[in-house]
Amino acid sequence: MSRVQSGNLRQLSVLFERYKKPIYGFFFRLTYNQGLSDDFTQTVFERIIRYRKSYNKEYSFRSWLFQIARNVHFDHFRHQKKILQPLTEQNQIPVLQTSVLAQIEHREQLQNLEKALAMLTPAYREVLLLTRYQKLKYEEVGRIIGCSEGAVKLKVYRAIQQLRRLFFKIDTL
Repeated sequence: MSRVQSGNLRQLSVLFERYKKPIYGFFFRLTYNQGLSDDFTQTVFERIIRYRKSYNKEYSFRSWLFQIARNVHFDHFRHQKKILQPLTEQNQIPVLQTSVLAQIEHREQLQNLEKALAMLTPAYREVLLLTRYQKLKYEEVGRIIGCSEGAVKLKVYRAIQQLRRLFFKIDTL
């Protein structure tokens, strides 16, 4: 990122190859929309170029990247004046496309976990995606979402409790 920040924009291709899948996965699990996830991923890398001078080397690039990703997601829905609601009806939960399923095992438990994750409130889903899927530290997530490390821990705990309830509810259907 230091090279990109100093104007060597060709180095962005290295960052793109390294982070496009985690960023796309983050967006897909937030929106369950392939096209939107592709667009959001592209926008993140456009913003890296635009805001490269604001990158602070004291913090991890990964947390800065996911802060941008979170802002892209928020900005889109703010401009669209839509609020992303949790999916509560079984028939509203999208079926994962085969291209996505090819990357994960076809086991029923993973599908049920995806369904339960889709049914979480957006705030809980986001905090789980950042801490569990993207493996960001609680302190980093706190900086990204604007709260203390303790508040992040509490949100993760509550999100896992809600996810567990939803998972076992789906599993018994």
